[in-house]
Amino acid sequence: MVARHDQTSDPQLLESLLQARRGTAFFARKLNELSDADLDGPSLLPGWTRRHVTAHIGYNARAIARLIEWAATGVETPMYASTEVRDHEINFGATLPPIALRHLFDHSAVHLNVEWRDLPADSWHHKVKTAQGRTVPAEETVWMRTREVWTHAVDLDNGATFSDIPAPVLERLLQDITGAWKTRGTDTGLLVRVTGRQPELEFGGAGPDAPLVISGPLAGVVRWATGRGTDGVTATRDGAPLDAVPAAPKWI
Repeated sequence: MVARHDQTSDPQLLESLLQARRGTAFFARKLNELSDADLDGPSLLPGWTRRHVTAHIGYNARAIARLIEWAATGVETPMYASTEVRDHEINFGATLPPIALRHLFDHSAVHLNVEWRDLPADSWHHKVKTAQGRTVPAEETVWMRTREVWTHAVDLDNGATFSDIPAPVLERLLQDITGAWKTRGTDTGLLVRVTGRQPELEFGGAGPDAPLVISGPLAGVVRWATGRGTDGVTATRDGAPLDAVPAAPKWI
């Protein structure tokens, strides 16, 4: 049997697909390291067990696959019927027997990968609509999935950290977050500075004289920006160090 490959030849898209697939493999590894009993333990997300995180990732793959089917056929197939349906789906998935929950993750990941692989090259530019109502080209679904699998692998609370996430993924995630802050106007007076690299990266709408400056290595800054901790991050207000790092503005 002849092996089947992605129909796109776009090098940037292929690189993005590689990051998504690596993230899926990383999530799978951290999930497989957990015993069935471990699945009942808490995740890093308030109110969610590891079961909820795994169910979310499984159903997210199915939802994104629906967008790829939309791009391929032109028939509108939304990610979810509603937010309520999405939430119910996750809560139901969290009650599945361990083997069924693991199969949900495995099978949905394979399904999405096949949909990506078989999408004709010109269909990647077809427009679809996200669960938030944004109209985007189908190629955006790759980033949507990349962000989910890498971040939620950390949320399984099984030893993964933001330092395990590739720098290009962290940088784009930080751009997404700070962009959301700017859109909402919640970045006023805030500057985020990524240290330990030349040149340093800076994000924020207030310029270098912002009253509040959050500084740290890329992984630490993204961890803080996603609301998952402040280790390794420092804060100054009007140039004076703060004893505690303020919580990041809400971004989703």
